[in-house]
Amino acid sequence: MSSHTVAKPEPDLSAFHYDLASFIPFRDLEACRRARGIPRSEITRHPNPDFKVRVIEDRLAFYQSFADDLVGRIRSARDEGCPFVAILPVGPMPQYELAAQAINSERLSLAHVHTFNMDEYANEDGVTAPVSWPGSFEGTMREQFFGLIDEELRPHEDNIHFPTTAAIGDYGTMIEDLGGADVCYGGIGWCGHIAFWEAHLGFEFAGDLEAFKRAGPRLVELHPMTIMQNALHSFSGDWSLVPPKANSIGPQEILGARHRSFWLDGDLGGGVSWQRFIARLVAYGPVSEFVPGSILQTARTDYTVLGGVADDVVVHMA
Repeated sequence: MSSHTVAKPEPDLSAFHYDLASFIPFRDLEACRRARGIPRSEITRHPNPDFKVRVIEDRLAFYQSFADDLVGRIRSARDEGCPFVAILPVGPMPQYELAAQAINSERLSLAHVHTFNMDEYANEDGVTAPVSWPGSFEGTMREQFFGLIDEELRPHEDNIHFPTTAAIGDYGTMIEDLGGADVCYGGIGWCGHIAFWEAHLGFEFAGDLEAFKRAGPRLVELHPMTIMQNALHSFSGDWSLVPPKANSIGPQEILGARHRSFWLDGDLGGGVSWQRFIARLVAYGPVSEFVPGSILQTARTDYTVLGGVADDVVVHMA
């Protein structure tokens, strides 16, 4: 009995025409086509030399590099006798445990450190989650970062800030009063958000990108894609557990930092990544208020991508 392998035809995405789903704010199909077509071999070739894209293959090395970057900046500021002001994200978290280990090992005091978390969940009335709620970003940071640092090395409690209901009105001013952030760390959401500054907020700015860049901290309603993304990675897929709103820093605080360091690890394994396309659209698509992360292209930014996220965007069925 003989057997043979049938050659698989090359995919033809032009064989079927359709528009974007109505809930997606960014509507430029040609820009989407160009972004998805960027192969892995070209993902680090950005035309802006200040926007530095790199790929780290190994997940542990990815988080270790993130931790090393944070600890290195803290150490350098101490050695220079300067305060260090950082905007920090929640998720992924392994880098914080690694950073805490390094801080404890070298007895690195964080007395000069001021931190501002970039966002926090809120309910439909704008009340932010209490620390006791398991999904609280403040609770997670206190447990998985600050709580892992030896007590005598931690920042002073008054130097650790979260965008609570009480704080959000003055949050941008608090950062400005310290001379602005030295660095803003973050990631990219499925809809292209940075912090919880969502894609649909672009409708408020009527094409005025400069006004968009000047927008500051506020309460926002989460985009449907963010609800689903966060349900996937933090709530066992249970979208009913994801709060409808959040307090978030704005583009002004992100662009106002002296440096930006963004880390993309949205790889689920088995060849599946939710972040491959949006990583490309943010980095190589048009700078648009409907893709909030795209404003990073206009400023000095380190953009680090996990290997599985850098892989080509492909269409396949199981």
